[in-house]
Amino acid sequence: MKYEFTRRDFIQTLLTGVLLGPVVLKTQAFNVSGVPTRALGKTGEQVSIVGFGGWDLGFIDEKLAIRMMHEGIESGITFIDNAWEYNQGRSEEVVGKGLKSGNLRDKVFLMTKVCARDYEGAKRHLEDALRRLQTDRIDLVQFHAIQYDGDRQRIFDPEKGALKAIMEAKKEGKLRYIGFTGHRDPQIHLDMLSMPFEWDAMQMPLNIMDAHFNSFQKRVLPVANDRNIAVLGMKSLVGDFDRISSRVQVNAELCRRYSLSLPVSSLVCGMQNFEEMRMMIDIARDFKPLTEEKINELLDKATVAAKTGEAEFYKDSAKGYGCSYHTKVLRDGL
Repeated sequence: MKYEFTRRDFIQTLLTGVLLGPVVLKTQAFNVSGVPTRALGKTGEQVSIVGFGGWDLGFIDEKLAIRMMHEGIESGITFIDNAWEYNQGRSEEVVGKGLKSGNLRDKVFLMTKVCARDYEGAKRHLEDALRRLQTDRIDLVQFHAIQYDGDRQRIFDPEKGALKAIMEAKKEGKLRYIGFTGHRDPQIHLDMLSMPFEWDAMQMPLNIMDAHFNSFQKRVLPVANDRNIAVLGMKSLVGDFDRISSRVQVNAELCRRYSLSLPVSSLVCGMQNFEEMRMMIDIARDFKPLTEEKINELLDKATVAAKTGEAEFYKDSAKGYGCSYHTKVLRDGL
């Protein structure tokens, strides 16, 4: 008898990852500051379930960014994302100033990303980050935007690879945990997971659109959860505050709640003003995952708009979205 793939079967497939949420939510802990925390994989660390997006902190007015950091951290947002290349290094510099001026370094879990794949480059990027962030150690260092030809080979080269530099820095106490990020293709994440290395964390786009097209949620999230590797969600609004709501009748708050209902340790959120930040704090306080009925409704609404992948422009290699450092390296052969 021919098996018919029903609509219910389809939605259930899309729920892969969401249904693992209760396992991770058992690790969600109350925080007296107001924002709950979740376990960061197998590291033994707890991080706030929402985190500051580092690119945005370097894009907006510096004084505004620092005031937002001070209020947000005191309200319980303790995870801070960043990268060596964000706003030509300004993002790391602003975060460094904000942490120092508020004497807040020990209240946050600080993450940044190195862009170089080679030993000397990664070493230089890490030293730049430490100087800009005005700290002697970074909690989590990730390899940024793993999606270019030869990335794995260059990183894992035993003599000239970036991993060698990062492992040396870890032994020297300059960082604590190691991970990687990527936007484009779930298979690249799976290829990185196949390498002989125990990753502490990984970062990927997770949103109602992703569930329908070349999905990290369906393919990568369950593997990471099974191996107890911390997952950091990003692109919950697909890269712009109204990018999803301009296509489907789903507001930003529901989009954020959907991504937080997945089994992630923290959701990195771009926040460019106090209104957006305070909305995220309100969402995070006493957070409860969406019901399966509500998840079905959101996924159903996104079906048509998401099926071509156009909304998730970062998954299209022709768009050139990724890391400007690598664009230069590939162009100039540096």
